[in-house]
Amino acid sequence: MTTAAQRPAGPTPLVFIAIGVTIVAWASAFIVIRGTGQYFSGGALALGRLVVGTVLLGIVVLIGRRWVAPNRREWLQIIGFGVLWFGGYNVALNTAEQSLDAGTTAMIVNIGPILIALGAGVFLREGIPKWLAIGAGVAFVGVVLIGLGTGGAELGNGAGVVLALIAAITYAAGVLLQKPALKRLPNAQVTWLGCAIGMVACLPFAGDLVRDIQVAPPAGILGVLYLGAIPTALAFSTWAYALSRMPAGQLGVSTYIVPPLAVILGLIVFGEVPAVLAVIGGVVCLVGVALSRRRSRIPEPDETVSGQVKSVAE
Repeated sequence: MTTAAQRPAGPTPLVFIAIGVTIVAWASAFIVIRGTGQYFSGGALALGRLVVGTVLLGIVVLIGRRWVAPNRREWLQIIGFGVLWFGGYNVALNTAEQSLDAGTTAMIVNIGPILIALGAGVFLREGIPKWLAIGAGVAFVGVVLIGLGTGGAELGNGAGVVLALIAAITYAAGVLLQKPALKRLPNAQVTWLGCAIGMVACLPFAGDLVRDIQVAPPAGILGVLYLGAIPTALAFSTWAYALSRMPAGQLGVSTYIVPPLAVILGLIVFGEVPAVLAVIGGVVCLVGVALSRRRSRIPEPDETVSGQVKSVAE
């Protein structure tokens, strides 16, 4: 029987800071994509973002001078993670936001954390603790309310909805492939390799990127640079840091804070006044995240996994 003294400590303050940086950066991405998407096609915007992210993350890897050769299994995990999350997710999300409003897109994409929690419980053997399941359900209700309050009752054309669903699925699959790769390999290395692989996967859009850059205004180009530097290079690094130190399911549920933040940023940047229902949904999201972090008296399987990976990349 595991005693209280033997139980692994919870996430450190640095982990919570990393989560906060990730959430704010990813929330801002919905706004910048919306503003920049009018100048770039979905594929071109994804490639431009990944080129910038690959260069910046490569510098971090060079400065760190720590390289661990991936084995065959880890290469397959990293390739899948890079193609699905960095590549497929970005193309699908960018294209979806050209026909759906940001609130609706955020609502659909945030089905991803539920898929992550379920997938982590089954495939990563983290288990599905009672409070994680309850918190995921409550937070998802909040996301639905936000979507309805920001226009989600009218889901736009079917293609946009399908693309947003594809973004949610590739997001979840990418996390589940990234998690085991972080057990032995450094965070920065895995993130850079994933970003570089995603960039290679998006090279078919190189012609579109060159064409769009030639006609895009400076604000549009700055948007691409921002997406590559902050939501990609910085946020994916802080995400990997947190993911190596806590269960994937629990971390995924934390991203339910992204939709309410996207609504607030939309108000600040575009002057959009959130509907009352959207505000209520944001509060419900926060309640769901709080519930997901409650611990049961008996250590859950996710605690064991967390303890096993706690020292990864240190």
